[in-house]
Amino acid sequence: MEWVPLRQDWIRRAACADEDPELFFPVGATGPAERDQEEAKRVCRRCPVARQCLAYALRSGQTSGVWGGKGENELAALRKSRAAARRGPPGREAQRRDTPRREAHRREARERS
Repeated sequence: MEWVPLRQDWIRRAACADEDPELFFPVGATGPAERDQEEAKRVCRRCPVARQCLAYALRSGQTSGVWGGKGENELAALRKSRAAARRGPPGREAQRRDTPRREAHRREARERS
């Protein structure tokens, strides 16, 4: 994802600039709130700066509302997957830690052969 400064110059070009902000921050997850969230996502689909909006939300830790066409659950899933990607594959840290030991064992085994 592209880097976006926390300064929000892009917001003036956002499709949501003239929309009711409450549409993007529905209270609840069912009924009218669900309809509002879907309507907010429709606005995002036609937004020229949706990518910058999403990048801003992820960088700044936004946890509520619709940002860049993603709802709260989607934002949480993206944050989780980005954190996992930064950590690397499962067990990778242990492999790095063990590498010098493994190399020493291999060296010793070769010397004994």
